[in-house]
Amino acid sequence: MAFAASPSLSSLASSSAATASAACPISSPSPSGFHEARPLHLSLKSFSPLLKSNLLSCSAPHAPRASTGDGSGAGSGGNDSGGNGGKDGGGGDGDGGDEDYEEAEFGRLLGFNDVLRLAAARGVALPADMMEAAKDSGIREVLLLRYFDLQAAPWPLGVMIRSFSMLRNRMLADPSFLFKVGTEIVIDSCCATFAEVQKRGKDFWAEFELYSADLLVGIAVDIALVGMLAPYVRFGKPSASTGLFGRFSRMAGSLPSSVFEAERPGCRFTVQQRIGTYFYKGVLYGTVGFVCGIIGQGIANMIMTAKRTVKKSDEDIPVPPLIKSAALWGVFLAVSSNTRYQIINGLERVVEASPVAKQVPPVAMAFTVGVRFANNIYGGMQFVDWARWSGVQ
Repeated sequence: MAFAASPSLSSLASSSAATASAACPISSPSPSGFHEARPLHLSLKSFSPLLKSNLLSCSAPHAPRASTGDGSGAGSGGNDSGGNGGKDGGGGDGDGGDEDYEEAEFGRLLGFNDVLRLAAARGVALPADMMEAAKDSGIREVLLLRYFDLQAAPWPLGVMIRSFSMLRNRMLADPSFLFKVGTEIVIDSCCATFAEVQKRGKDFWAEFELYSADLLVGIAVDIALVGMLAPYVRFGKPSASTGLFGRFSRMAGSLPSSVFEAERPGCRFTVQQRIGTYFYKGVLYGTVGFVCGIIGQGIANMIMTAKRTVKKSDEDIPVPPLIKSAALWGVFLAVSSNTRYQIINGLERVVEASPVAKQVPPVAMAFTVGVRFANNIYGGMQFVDWARWSGVQ
């Protein structure tokens, strides 16, 4: 995410494809054939066997659907407690078309008895939230089978899937999530280094501590940015609390994961919700940027101060102000990175939905690498400019 030189939008955050959502059956672009496109709606079908799982994740909570013992999934819309497909009160035409599509694409909606039977056959103990989802509304077959495979993965992935629900839910929605995080870190670190060398020129080694701080913060931000923008499967019901926190939780849960997240049966987003997502993510990005800035710049300042106690030099640059530097990270992430990565997410969805990418999936992957590479170069150089304009570096 080019945080070392720029908190690239990718860090606080990106997406590929993956599995069914516990909150809604579909987590990625949905076929435009089911519903008429709306403003800001990017309607996409599954682009490839690898990416179609992305259609299973949904950000917004929905009313629970009754699950049937035979897993037929009769009933209306998916909810955020089981990653089911279907229609909620606001979507669908009442003829079962969405249900048929989801079953063809993502397997049956398994009822509680079917889920227990398959789990017992695999010798897998399901997490409490998945058991609750199975009772309330059922779980899509693809979603359940993907969890079986992920939790049985070699160490440490299998242990992490069983231990951390945030990682599990994102891997269920997009099995390539960790690959994307790793790719973003590599691209960002390389681009940030290139940008820093170009921008700092002959002062690079004299300002090496600043570069190191930028790089460390960039890696942390990469992980946060990719994770915060990634689709994820939701298990469990929305908070029933009537307090301030409960209302805020429900509001945040109703927003799409990114501004250009595609609509699909059971998941509908208004223009206001999409606009709200931009500002909501901006606040989250800004918070992460400020915290990471405090940590990264704090480490750099300690290193610089320690070096000066051992050996002073006329070429030493002033130690940057800690709070001001952290504030710069926060503003940069909230404004520049947030804007750039939201746009990148939208462009990626358009490319992934193209006929060429559907026939040749590597085309979409190549586009992702190219656009993120260019974004990191630009973001890294932009951050150095912002740092100098603000007088922080």
